[in-house]
Amino acid sequence: MRCSDSVDCQRFLRYALVVLLSQLVVACAQKPVGQLELMPPPDVYGDGLFNPLPKSNPFLDIPYDGILYATDRQPAGPDDDELFYRNERGQVLRLGYAEIQMGEGDLTWEQAREVSLLKARTEEFPVKIRDVTEWGIVTETIPFWADADLPEEAPMPPDAVDQFAAAINAQLANSASKDIYLYTHGYLVTFVNPLLVSAELWHFLGYRGAFIAYAWPSTPHRLAYIKDSDTAVGYARNLRLLIEGVAEKTNAEEIHIIGYSNGTRLVVQALEQLALINQGRTKEEIQQDLRIGNVILVGSDIDRAAFGNALADGLLNVCRHLSIYVSSEDKALGISRFLTNKRRLGELWTEGGDEIHPQARQALEKLRGQMSFINVTEAEGATSGNGHHYFRQSPWASSDILMTLYYGLTPEERGLVRQTDLPVYTFPPDYISRLWGNIQRLNLDSPGADYNP
Repeated sequence: MRCSDSVDCQRFLRYALVVLLSQLVVACAQKPVGQLELMPPPDVYGDGLFNPLPKSNPFLDIPYDGILYATDRQPAGPDDDELFYRNERGQVLRLGYAEIQMGEGDLTWEQAREVSLLKARTEEFPVKIRDVTEWGIVTETIPFWADADLPEEAPMPPDAVDQFAAAINAQLANSASKDIYLYTHGYLVTFVNPLLVSAELWHFLGYRGAFIAYAWPSTPHRLAYIKDSDTAVGYARNLRLLIEGVAEKTNAEEIHIIGYSNGTRLVVQALEQLALINQGRTKEEIQQDLRIGNVILVGSDIDRAAFGNALADGLLNVCRHLSIYVSSEDKALGISRFLTNKRRLGELWTEGGDEIHPQARQALEKLRGQMSFINVTEAEGATSGNGHHYFRQSPWASSDILMTLYYGLTPEERGLVRQTDLPVYTFPPDYISRLWGNIQRLNLDSPGADYNP
């Protein structure tokens, strides 16, 4: 198309940008409701051979009867449309827990346990939030420029770090696993979305350890992509302070972090801050204090060059292993690449690997023991829809992520294979049988029907 003048060109480009952003909205948006249809069960749990769910209702033993959350959104008032917290930035990080319901209210736990693992469910299985209780704030997140002269009718909530840590320790004391799992969401969702996704991930982890949903203030509004991207980077300080507090005050053996889409910017920025703060210390000293285990980036909407700078700042010194899931069919990242004119971290390199600079390829090979790239393009269900939600939609991708968290397996131990032309692992056609064979070969304690976490 040729424009008759510069004004027409500007109008056309603005229109094209609006259309693309609207497509991105459709690609990533979630309805602002307090429930979510449970994701398909990971294929590793197929045929009843591997059942991670406890026989008795786990919520009877969880000290806070739900799932923990941290959010830097503004609390919702009685006249607000949002549930519990607004889609606006707050000044502080708030801590609490949400009461979760798995399935419809008339289901017994035995029924919910059975139905949730069915590959082809004939009935809906919603995950719901019944209520939310806020304990207080992380005082350290109050910015220095915040107004200290708050009106008496709106006093600052109490510091809740100790109460939050005590709740985690109480849950860890009830669990054979002493690990913490933290999930942070992507662009364009409300407060409830990360809580619901965290609840279903924790469900398929068999309620091992303690799970924290991190709800940063993304905005479910058309054309909010740029604002949300700025927020994801700018609010990383709060995530970093939460990680430091949890590492200092809890009995966790390891803290695992799952970042999705635009939320991976938040994760990478927080880890980079930790690396810079700890410069001059050895990797062993840093990891002994922070205890960050597996960091998993899914559908990562980060500029590859910016990620390279984070690596140069020592990001890999603060975690035991970094897994980056990539796809050649992620249409949402394709739109993001168009808007930014920069390749995204969650995109697969071009066929043949010609896009990778020889020095970058050499660096990736050198870092194989610390960082893995995993191509989900051939995983079952990974390209459905817009190809961006594969960590929930693909029973193979979810199996791979959960077995990384469950056992700490390497890519080879999970049955993945190296691509011949790229320093990337991929899913072979017999992935699930290879995964199962490796679990049995390694003599891992695969939980059966009588398993309790």
